[in-house]
Amino acid sequence: MNLLHNENRNSNRHKPRMEKKLHFSIWYVLFAIMTLFLFNDLFFSSHTQEVPYSTFKELLRQSRVFEAGVSTDRIEGFYFIGDSTALAARRARYDSLQATASRRSGFNIREIFSSAKDRELFVEKNLQSFFTRRIDDGDLVKELEAYRVAYRGVEGEDWLRSLILGWILPFAILFAIWGYIFKRMNPSGGMMSIGKSKAKIYVEGQTKVTFKDVAGIDEALEEVSEIVEFLKNPEKFQRLGGRIPKGVLLVGPPGTGKTLLAKAVAGEAQVPFFSISGSDFVEMFVGVGAARVRDLFQQASQKAPCIIFIDELDALGKARGVNVYGGHDEREQTLNQLLSEMDGFESNTGVIIMAATNRPEILDIALLRPGRFDRQIVVDRPDINGRESILRVHARQVKLAREVDLKVIAARTPGFVGADLANLLNEAALIAARHNQKRVEMHDLEEAIDRVIAGLEKKSRVMNKREKETVAYHEAGHAIVASAVPGSDPVHRVSIIPRGVAALGYTLQLPTEDRYLMTRSELIGRITVLLGGRVAEELKYGQVSTGGQNDLERATDIARSMVAEYGMSDQIGPVSYGRGGRTLFLGAEIPESRVYSESLAAKIDAEIRILLEEAETRVRTILNQKRQQLETLAQRLLEKELVEKNELAAILDGNGAKDDGK
Repeated sequence: MNLLHNENRNSNRHKPRMEKKLHFSIWYVLFAIMTLFLFNDLFFSSHTQEVPYSTFKELLRQSRVFEAGVSTDRIEGFYFIGDSTALAARRARYDSLQATASRRSGFNIREIFSSAKDRELFVEKNLQSFFTRRIDDGDLVKELEAYRVAYRGVEGEDWLRSLILGWILPFAILFAIWGYIFKRMNPSGGMMSIGKSKAKIYVEGQTKVTFKDVAGIDEALEEVSEIVEFLKNPEKFQRLGGRIPKGVLLVGPPGTGKTLLAKAVAGEAQVPFFSISGSDFVEMFVGVGAARVRDLFQQASQKAPCIIFIDELDALGKARGVNVYGGHDEREQTLNQLLSEMDGFESNTGVIIMAATNRPEILDIALLRPGRFDRQIVVDRPDINGRESILRVHARQVKLAREVDLKVIAARTPGFVGADLANLLNEAALIAARHNQKRVEMHDLEEAIDRVIAGLEKKSRVMNKREKETVAYHEAGHAIVASAVPGSDPVHRVSIIPRGVAALGYTLQLPTEDRYLMTRSELIGRITVLLGGRVAEELKYGQVSTGGQNDLERATDIARSMVAEYGMSDQIGPVSYGRGGRTLFLGAEIPESRVYSESLAAKIDAEIRILLEEAETRVRTILNQKRQQLETLAQRLLEKELVEKNELAAILDGNGAKDDGK
């Protein structure tokens, strides 16, 4: 378990957008069909019994038939199904009621019973409706009168009504249910539009984003400004025989502003903007993705000049032939259609294809060849000046106090991307609102930085006295060593307030400038700082706790990289052996076979151990020399739980020069 952290890292918090999606299931169809048949059985199915004509004549001779409707081709009515004794009683009752009932055309036998008892005992329990096909029988009317059957003439069978109720209406209900299912799966247009493109179309000016809203990526802005110039004035390039790149691929980590940059291009050029995600093309139905690609490019050609922007291209454009399950994947068919459409577009039609991805290494090489995505633009993490510019853009909507210095905030957020900085200002605004402040002040931004980097304060987490003291000495050890090792990032804050999931404390180091290279001595210094907390515990208690597990793991990783990857070991030599595995496209990692012998592996392990032991010895020397400062800082942490940079400097002031680091 990672209990204690020495916070010296680049934060790249990216919160995935969560969308509720409805997944198609065959059970929906089965449920719809069952519902249809039940509905048809309850409302449209007839419970009338069909009997042969001979059976009808036999029932007539037994005086069981009470009512008959006669048409040219059928006879329908009711017959009694009780025993003979009950039949005689019911017949007498029926004759009596019929004699007093008003005669009218088309009367129903149920209408002559005014008593609820008669309706229950006579109709519901003893009568069965029937029909039979009529044959040529000249004595039929005489027999009906002889056996006291109330008869009437009715129209022939309504074939149109039967067709509508028996066939057309059930199928209409089935198709309505089916269409509703498809509409839930594809809200843009229902069943008939499943092959239509899901791209959101922003007409001129609707994106409401221009280059003024983009900051911190000046090089990328300069690259895409050429596209804007082509869309506004294509003759300038065509006159000299030049052609604009057909496709532009924006590559960079999540949150750096790739989508924002594409919208800014459309906003500056004042052209329609088609925005779609790569995952929107792929469906469970074969051929749907390819159909959507065709429809997208057809719409774009009609609105040229315009921009097609495909976000998360890696969801669609993964290299073909890597499907571990075999078969012709629907995604590959969609990709083939995309490649075909890009080949079919002339470079001077005014349709620019832009795409964004943070995983360019897994894209199919056919996408990256000239004539498709000709130009790749890197949208990288901003430097300190870029972060300040981004903060100023997002601060337009936030009420900041006068003393807020965004340059200081930019210096304290190394590794942050545009999305992180926007989230930082939002968190600060929420903190200020929570305290009923009228403006966002500097301490709100400081608290927001701690929340983004280290996590939310766990005020409810109560530690016992011994554990809290251990955490205090651990973090004090990190801070003392960091202040003594030359080249290490200065300590900005030391805290023993629990934060995040498992951090019981943290030492926050902030670099004074953006760094892209590190020397051997600087890497050794970083290992030394990481081991400071572990050694401080050992000096105080004579043993170490599990709190240094993460520190030890990170120190070991740095040492292994120095020996096996960076060639920084005299014993191993200037050779890079690499480590780890090859990433499979499904997200798993395939371990690679080792490219060196067992004896060399033993030497690498020995060199790693030597680096760590030398660093530990160095840490022990530093802390022994500064034992008084260690005790003072630990006690101050136990009292206040938080020590800022100025107070830390006061504790360390006048205690000798820094260690030479050799």
